[in-house]
Formats: sequence, structure tokens, C-alpha cells
Amino acid sequence: MRQSSLTLTRLGQWLAVILPLTLTHLRGLAEADMDCLAVLLLIYSARNRLWGWAREPWIVATFCWWAWQVLCTLWVSRGHGALGQSLAAIRFPVAAAALGCWVLRDAVWRQRTLWVTCGCGLYIAVQMLLQATIGYNLFGVPRFHDGTLTGPYTHPRAAAPLSRLILPMLMLGCTLIEGWKTRLSRTLGLCAATVLAVAIMVLAGQRMPFALSLFGIGICALLYRPMRPAALVAAALMPLLVFAASVVSPGSFSHLVVLARQQLTHFSQSPYGEIYTHAVVMAQEHPLLGQGYDAYRHHCADPSTFHGVPWLSMEHPPGGWTDLCVQHPHNHYLQALVNAGIPGLILFIIMIACWLKALWPGRQGLAISIGLFAAVFIQEWPIASASDFLNLPLGGWGFLLLGLGLAFRDGFQDRSQKPIS
Repeated sequence: MRQSSLTLTRLGQWLAVILPLTLTHLRGLAEADMDCLAVLLLIYSARNRLWGWAREPWIVATFCWWAWQVLCTLWVSRGHGALGQSLAAIRFPVAAAALGCWVLRDAVWRQRTLWVTCGCGLYIAVQMLLQATIGYNLFGVPRFHDGTLTGPYTHPRAAAPLSRLILPMLMLGCTLIEGWKTRLSRTLGLCAATVLAVAIMVLAGQRMPFALSLFGIGICALLYRPMRPAALVAAALMPLLVFAASVVSPGSFSHLVVLARQQLTHFSQSPYGEIYTHAVVMAQEHPLLGQGYDAYRHHCADPSTFHGVPWLSMEHPPGGWTDLCVQHPHNHYLQALVNAGIPGLILFIIMIACWLKALWPGRQGLAISIGLFAAVFIQEWPIASASDFLNLPLGGWGFLLLGLGLAFRDGFQDRSQKPIS
């Protein structure tokens, strides 16, 4: 390999290692990091005529979804800078391809990136435990005013990335524990690690991250047999953990139980239900092409959409319709539907299915591959509230985990890279 290609590869590998650090605290640098990874992959591929990654089914499906969204934006809504944003949207999936198909094919750098990623997750968890025990994090920031934990941040946004990161962390712990001598010690170690993971998510006090983390642990236990006793023990102890949270952290208990029950029983009148209803109304008005990139932000104030639908909600929002005009509809699938219509939603679903197929570890897969698969699975679980699909830092964590999962595919690292003439 030529020296210039080696330099590009080494630069990409360092960008991969520092990406988790930037996603943790430096959002602007994280976006620049992912942009550079995408550009470097294109330069490397052009110089060496190595475009095999572009023919993988998951990236082909991603390009199809992206191309349709660009066409819809071009046809329907080129204003607000939407066309430029829609064109640039492909950079994050290409950055994931750079991680999974190029820079992390080297085992040393793959392990380094994994350890830094899990280290960032551990850092977030320790900050949350500090707040739970002494009332402040390392920066002197107390709990949020509603009693929930903020981790290393000033607002409670740590639980969402932790719910994803805790799965590869837990499975990496499983890999280490499997080296212990006796079967009893291994079982006890796995039980302790799993119960601790569930306890941290209970203390976090965020409903959706808590539910998704439990779902992810269930997936890991289903695919990784040694995890099953530990998952059963954690499930049996969960009521006790929630009860303990009501004593130690009443704010966390209120969010997990009281507020969750209220929102589930009156979903259509909840803020999420009202936003979802409004997004469905917008999609009904433009079912074929949607309204272009970032449609919910730019077009939700259209008076023609100021009504409900019978099967969701017909009530007028207490604060008025314009109060529903937030940055995004808080669901990736609704976002795809509003942006690019029913065809865009179908292409988005196909894209996610291709991602998961590419990540599928199988029943005999590595523990870490199972953890990464589960993390991406819950990241794109359709029945969940979520941030913007391409918004950092949570979207960046999703693409980082996707890239890591692709890099850990069984046997992928042994494939030869042949030039395409």
C-alpha cells in the first residue's frame, strides 16, 4: 500500500478512537470528526479503487433512502436550506461505513475504539452514581430540578446514550467474566453486572431509556446463553430496585412509574401523543412526497394541519397548535414519513432492516457483536420517542455503534480488499 494510503488510514483510525470522546462532551468536534471520516473514505476509495463497501446491501439501501429524500426535498421544499441539508445527510452513514469497512478492520484499532467507547459509557454511569449518592456530579452540577440524574451534563440527557452504551459494556464484561475459573463465579459475576446495569438505569429516572435498556438486555440474553440466568435474576429483582428508587431517588421513581402510567393511560393528550398526531396529519396531507428534509420543523405551523385524527386525538392542544412546532416529531419513522412520504417510510424501514441484517451476530456470535447489534436495534426501535435521526450526540452514538458492529462482523476482517477497475 502506498504511503499516502497508509497515512489516510492511520488518520482515520485516530479519528475513530477520539470519536466517542467528542460525542461525550464536544458535539461540534464530533460532527467534524464524522465529516472527516466520510471524506477520507471517499478519498481512500478513489485513490485505491476500493469501492467494495459501496456495494454492500446495507449501504445500497441507505443510498436509496437518501436519494429519495433528496428528490422529495428538491421537488417540494428547497427553502430553509433544506436541500443542502438533505444532500449532506449521507455523510453520517458514510462515516459508519468508514468505521466498519475500512479503518476498524485492524484488530488493534477496533479494540481501542471499543474500549474508549465503553470507557465513555462507564464515565457517564459513574457521574450518574455520584449524583445519586452525594447529590452532585464531578462538575458540581446537582440533580435536575425534577429529581432525575443528569450524569456529566446540566440537563437529563445522559440516560439515552447510556441505554445504548450499556449493552456493549455489559457484553464486554461478559467476555471478561467468561475467563473466570469456576462456573459459579462466572454466573455470579454476570448476575452482579446485569443487576448493576439495571439499577443504574432505574436511578437515571428516564422512562424510554429505561425501557429500551431492558429490551436490549433481553435481546442479549436471547442471543447469548450465559446471559440468561443473569437476565432472569435482574428481572426478578427489578421491582425491588424500583421500590428502592422510590426511597433513594423519589424523582426517578416518579418519572419511571407515576408519570409513565399517566402518559400511557392518556397518551393522546400527552405532549408526545399530540406531536405524533400532528405529524400524522401532516403526512396525510402529503402522502407521496412528504414535505422535504426537516419538514416537521419548517411546515408544522401550516393552519391546514390544525386538527386531529379520530384514532389518535381530536382535542385542541391546551397551549395551541403552534406549541407542537418542535424541532422534529420525536420518532425516526414518523420523521421519515413526514419528510419523504410513504415511499420514504418504506425505504427507511428497508434501510434499517438491512442494517440489522448486516449486524446480525447469529446464535453463535461473539458477545460484543451481540451487544452492538442490540444497541443499534433499540436505537431504531419504532415504538419509542427519539431525537432527530441525524442529530448529535445521540444520532452520532447510533452511527458509531453501527460502524463498530460492522467492524466486528464474524469473518469480515478476513476478507481481502481487491481494487475495482
